[in-house]
Amino acid sequence: MAKKNQPEQAQLEAELNFEEAMNQLEEIVRHLERGEVPLEQAIELFQQGMKLSQLCGRKLSQVERKIEMIVEEDGEAVKRPFHSPEGEGDLLG
Repeated sequence: MAKKNQPEQAQLEAELNFEEAMNQLEEIVRHLERGEVPLEQAIELFQQGMKLSQLCGRKLSQVERKIEMIVEEDGEAVKRPFHSPEGEGDLLG
């Protein structure tokens, strides 16, 4: 079943940028919070929201890997890879 979802996920990633995915996710959350949708539709919305959440997570990870921080070290600008908050100690050297 996971293999069946891979083309769907790839298509979703190709069609949506991060902001569009977040907007759709926020809309799904609003619908679910209102509690006015039938159970079956709520389950479908939840599943779609999970896919969008995973997509956003993947896109953030991709961007994080691309970001480099420029820091001054011994009077020279040095590029260092960006580290997430969990790895902040790595940047402080």
